[in-house]
Amino acid sequence: MKIAFLLGSPDISGGTYVIFEHSVRLRRFGHDVTILTEETVPSSRYAWHSTAGELRWLTLEQAGKEQFDIVLATWWQSPFLLKEVASTHAVYFVQSIETRFFEAPDPADYDARDHAVWQDLCEKTYSIALPMITEARWIQGYLHDNYHANPFLVRNGIRKDVYTPTGATAAGQEEGKLRVLVEGPVDVSYKNVPASIRLAGEAGVDEVWLLTSSDITDFPGADRVFSRIPIHETPEIYRSCDVLLKLSYVEGMFGPPLEMFHCGGTAIVYKVTGYDEYIVHDHNSFVVDRDDERSVVEYLQRLKNDPETLLRLQEGAANTAEQWPDWDQCSRDFEQALLTIASGPPTSREYLARFTEALFKEAKSKVKARILDTFQEREENFQKQESLTRDNFVEFYWHCSENFTQQDCKWRHYRSDTWFTCAFDVGITGFPFWMKVNPSVWIGIISIAEITVINTTTQIELMSFREPDDFATLLLSGTACWLDEARRNIIFSYGDDPMFVLPGIEADKAALGDRLRLEIRLYETGVRQFFYGKTVGFPEMDHPGSSEGCMESLTWKQRILNKLR
Repeated sequence: MKIAFLLGSPDISGGTYVIFEHSVRLRRFGHDVTILTEETVPSSRYAWHSTAGELRWLTLEQAGKEQFDIVLATWWQSPFLLKEVASTHAVYFVQSIETRFFEAPDPADYDARDHAVWQDLCEKTYSIALPMITEARWIQGYLHDNYHANPFLVRNGIRKDVYTPTGATAAGQEEGKLRVLVEGPVDVSYKNVPASIRLAGEAGVDEVWLLTSSDITDFPGADRVFSRIPIHETPEIYRSCDVLLKLSYVEGMFGPPLEMFHCGGTAIVYKVTGYDEYIVHDHNSFVVDRDDERSVVEYLQRLKNDPETLLRLQEGAANTAEQWPDWDQCSRDFEQALLTIASGPPTSREYLARFTEALFKEAKSKVKARILDTFQEREENFQKQESLTRDNFVEFYWHCSENFTQQDCKWRHYRSDTWFTCAFDVGITGFPFWMKVNPSVWIGIISIAEITVINTTTQIELMSFREPDDFATLLLSGTACWLDEARRNIIFSYGDDPMFVLPGIEADKAALGDRLRLEIRLYETGVRQFFYGKTVGFPEMDHPGSSEGCMESLTWKQRILNKLR
């Protein structure tokens, strides 16, 4: 069969590791396997996996003319890409219920402010009428109970040629001393890594090691840090430690404890989803209720002070490891699931397009509705000072190619209804060099005092906008218009995407590698606050006129009403 896996990120993660293991074996079983990504991926990004280089890598654009037998969506956003791939069958490979990965919405964090909307969108992807494959019984049960789906269950295997109890170590072990390994990224809240390291320290263990995908060289409380280690080198770290402390809040079927079992160690884990696939309390590990930190400390102290208990758990872990299947067997099961799916009815790309487009439109409408609700609340309560404050954001984009993208973007948080000054630094990567600023994410009026661009390498000011007429050279677009053509430092934003593009910087003004600093000073407020500002303590600004005169201005009033209809 000709098989394609949609891949979100080639970087080190448990989910990507599973995809690579199945993909490589399916290729060795005689299938034509391709990894599809949205952008070109340099081989250095997947060099951490010893065999990922055997696979064929294409972008979605490059694969546009190819026909596949099966394409697999592998993370919650990928079902929206299925319609772009010509394939007879489509499959949803569900490695976890990803709605549990979302942190609580944070109105002061640009990346997390819409989490509730996207979390709901993520959950609804599980209602798509596609055959599914999953790796844990709890996921299989969740999809059946909530969506009447019947996913194929294919457990993750283990590299028994790599994860062995004997072999090289990163450091020798000392009798009577307990070395604890903590594994996971340090900046993903549900992996709970900082707390794990803290608890190991509180228990008084002799050494704490950290194995992480985060790009760091040290971390508070960790005696040694191993960052972004290739998979085939991780057993040396496992074999050097006695126990793995893995206190995740969310998992699919987590692999590190199983890898530790194969390398001679045991584990302490929270009672997280998927733990019961192979972990048995007081047989091969200690299992603790979530956030029962006192028990975690007590179990660590017990393993430190009671070598017989440590040895008993390690022996139980070794027995579990001996019975667990390897990747060849599990990938054969995966292959059989795909063959069964391929023998069934084909997938309709038209259905995929309609279904995913409807989901996305619903999510976008929720974002727009929230913006309108916020606008209405602010306008209705404009005289109540305590309700005027809003979390807002400035977005800064740059490029020297064809389009602005989210990859080349920075943001700053600010509070509405107060003057705010922020700066963005960026290096010139080509010419002409373009910059774009989105000064708000709400419906309101934005007064701009000034914008300057300085070449910090040469200390030369390349451009400045301080007088109202200066802003005429900016390209204003998106959900924004100048409030008055004669006063172009005042913008009416009627949505979440007002933007203006600065004139491009040419090679005669700067050099490659020069650092630029864009600085902007602005004041964002509601419509009624702006017009009636002086009655509610609005700072001294260049207002369009008196309160009565402002509201009588048909030009301004009609401009606003037309945009909001």
